[in-house]
Amino acid sequence: MQFFLGVFIVFLCVFGGFLLAGGDLGVVWEPVELLIIAGAGAGAIVIGNPRHVLAEMGVQLRKVVARRKRGDEFQRQLMLLMYELLQTAKNGLKALDAHVEQPHESPLFQRYPMVLEEPKLLHFIVDNFRVMAMGKISAHELEGVLEQELEAIHEELSQPAKSLHKVGEAMPGFGILAAVLGIVMAMNSVSAGAGAGEIAAKVAAAMVGTFIGIFLCYAVLDPISNMMKQLVKEEMSNMEAVKVVLVTHLSGKPELVSIDAGRRLIQLNIKPSFAQLESWVNQLEESPGV
Repeated sequence: MQFFLGVFIVFLCVFGGFLLAGGDLGVVWEPVELLIIAGAGAGAIVIGNPRHVLAEMGVQLRKVVARRKRGDEFQRQLMLLMYELLQTAKNGLKALDAHVEQPHESPLFQRYPMVLEEPKLLHFIVDNFRVMAMGKISAHELEGVLEQELEAIHEELSQPAKSLHKVGEAMPGFGILAAVLGIVMAMNSVSAGAGAGEIAAKVAAAMVGTFIGIFLCYAVLDPISNMMKQLVKEEMSNMEAVKVVLVTHLSGKPELVSIDAGRRLIQLNIKPSFAQLESWVNQLEESPGV
């Protein structure tokens, strides 16, 4: 909803202001110029990125358009999943294997469907619980390994936004490219004996290419790439929370203390209070069959 509201405001102010100034929208509708500029940008993205980055870019763009707010319920499910896994880990590797080997079939994980819907976070959780449950790594060693892994994950998840931002910066240049081609056509019409009106129309159409390039840069691609960065930051905060939970628990701290240490790494706008966390854990322990 927020994405479409932003798009509405941009188009309303830019093109509404143009109409209020006495402009004609038909003048700025130049599909050939748009094809040249957008096609050059899309081609640059394809040339400059491997397939897995393009796939991740598509995933992140869908998340930007269909933005779903992760509120208290997602954090509740994440924290309680970690709490239950820590309790299960006390019974040894075999007890944990039943859940982390096939999480989608595990009754424990099925109680937390919002976490199951996040494949990267889920993969990070199950992989590192396997490592922790083996008992052959210290808290300090695990922390070093997880920091390196998170750095690699952040770099990979940030690449789509970086690539889109670079193409956005190139859009004014692509607009100039389209404008130059339009001027070439206008000058060609001069040699063909065209009238002043026709030449002026061709020059105006060429200038629209510059407008389209600037508009796509600052009003479309730059805001979208910024939103993608925010999505990555949110995903990384959840993984950072999982890392701290594991390291704290491996240091010998109780489950609730370990979960609270992870809670502190969650983004401020969605971070639950300790009282909320404690009430969730109490409700979990009071629930029959859990």
